[in-house]
Amino acid sequence: MDFGVVFQLDPPARKVVELAQKAEAAGFSHVWSFDSHLLWQEPYVIYSLILANTEKVIVGPMVTNPGTRDATVTASTFATLNEMYGNRTICGIGRGDSARRTLGLPPMDLAEVRESVEVIRELANGREISYRGTKLQFPWVTDSQLEIWVAAYGPKALKLTGEVGDGFILQLSDPDIAEWMIKAVRAAAAKAGRDPAAVKFCVAAPALVGDDLDHAREQTRWFGGMVGNHIADIVARYGDSGAVPKALTDYIKGRQGYDYSEHGRAGNTHAEFVPDEIVDRFCILGPAQAHIDKLTTLKELGVDQFAVYLQHDDKEHTLKAYGETIIPAVRALAA
Repeated sequence: MDFGVVFQLDPPARKVVELAQKAEAAGFSHVWSFDSHLLWQEPYVIYSLILANTEKVIVGPMVTNPGTRDATVTASTFATLNEMYGNRTICGIGRGDSARRTLGLPPMDLAEVRESVEVIRELANGREISYRGTKLQFPWVTDSQLEIWVAAYGPKALKLTGEVGDGFILQLSDPDIAEWMIKAVRAAAAKAGRDPAAVKFCVAAPALVGDDLDHAREQTRWFGGMVGNHIADIVARYGDSGAVPKALTDYIKGRQGYDYSEHGRAGNTHAEFVPDEIVDRFCILGPAQAHIDKLTTLKELGVDQFAVYLQHDDKEHTLKAYGETIIPAVRALAA
């Protein structure tokens, strides 16, 4: 199992770079970030500095979208970073939540996500593509390599992921829900004639190492509120039809709107509807052994990477605990 870390890009940017360096030293293989330009700083500028100050970590957005960034520009950006730093990028993509809603716009249509996955991947990998009636190719790209991992929750998005994604990003760590979604993606891949085993799976969720569960829950309750935005869209589309697990649809019944100025923030006042049970299911909290146990379960389900959302008041201690105890233990058990 690989390990990643997910940052919000709050200033100063230099602090994010320093945390990325510590993550690499602790054994993390991936450094991800939010991509919402009205809420945080510009990720690709910071990626360049992270890549210049590290040796191996792979960087990318969790997640970008085809609405606020033109697909051809995104492809060029990744190919440029790969030329400069040696194929150390990855592209997470979705419909767009905070990046779109803060502009007063809805998330993108799945057809546009599908098209953007193909455009970004083909161009960034140096291949020719027909896009809007025009043949396009970057003449300066020689050996760029880029994977596109799709973030999804709903049935149609999971189907799309299996059909076109190099990887699947699930933003919660509940094993039961992860198992259901991994099966859906693999089934879609097989039906599309792809090798289901070739699709990689990333679970991303807040993790905080410590014995004070009440404090840990309050620091990470925001995550259930954030996930609730996506689930609300799914419920609006499918209702309580059983198209998605009840563990996802039931808890948002107490949801009363959302303020994106507090998006992804510890202490988010619009996450009060999220019960402790959901916080515990969606996040990984508690002493190191609790993390090891849950991560081992996820790995057995087929999860290839766990990415830690590091939005709480114990960032450096959590990185250290993962580097010194949790990552070595999970890898030893796997071996």
